[in-house]
Amino acid sequence: MTRVVLSIGSNLGDRMARLQAAVDGLGVSVRALSPVYETDAWGGVEQGAFLNAIVIADDPGADEHEWLRLAQALEDANERVREQKWGPRTLDVDLVTCYDGAAEVSSRDERLTLPHPLAHLRAFVMVPWLAVDPDAELTVAGESQRVDRLLSELEAVDRDGVRLTGLVLRLGTTVEPEA
Repeated sequence: MTRVVLSIGSNLGDRMARLQAAVDGLGVSVRALSPVYETDAWGGVEQGAFLNAIVIADDPGADEHEWLRLAQALEDANERVREQKWGPRTLDVDLVTCYDGAAEVSSRDERLTLPHPLAHLRAFVMVPWLAVDPDAELTVAGESQRVDRLLSELEAVDRDGVRLTGLVLRLGTTVEPEA
């Protein structure tokens, strides 16, 4: 595996510090960071707004399951609790898609579905992704589709709910999450 697109988000505690902790935990594998956006919660659960960003990372030695393990370790290191589906969280790290060379990886096992089955419905994923990769494509229903087109198909209220902040994530010191 060489490349992964990760969606990171937080709506509990010091949201920006949690996003930065995810970036720091990915260390030298980070290739691109989107701007940080504030978004309304998605999924129908009443809760505070999220900070969201996209991270593109690259590690020739990591396959999709290693990326999932690392994402979960980053969440655990940030005290992620899974009490309610789509509920509030200190840190959420989702694998949007993975690439083995130029080929997008498909996974349908019990632990990992790739590409992420809801990414094409989430403006909070697509808006930041397009900010770092304007030509991004995502496979939906077995067909590779441009992310900008998928985003244009969402309701305006969903697109408008993704608000650019002045916050900036930075590449910095590598902080290894506890396994």
